[in-house]
Amino acid sequence: MKLERKHALILLAIAVWNVVTYVRFVKALLDTEGRPTGYYVAHTILIIVNLLIAALLGTWGVRAYKASKVSAAENSKV
Repeated sequence: MKLERKHALILLAIAVWNVVTYVRFVKALLDTEGRPTGYYVAHTILIIVNLLIAALLGTWGVRAYKASKVSAAENSKV
């Protein structure tokens, strides 16, 4: 299955959205005081997992974008 440029841009947009929202979540978590340790552990795990998902989606988006450029160049030669 080949992804088109629009799919690549959607993957990149979702990755950026995850990073922006979870960086804000980290700031809010750091400003929170007086919670049990489990609260911080659970939310830290959520942040790490979602940033890893953002990295994966961003990688896929970049690869799909590069592949769509190569495919477009090949199609224009024919």
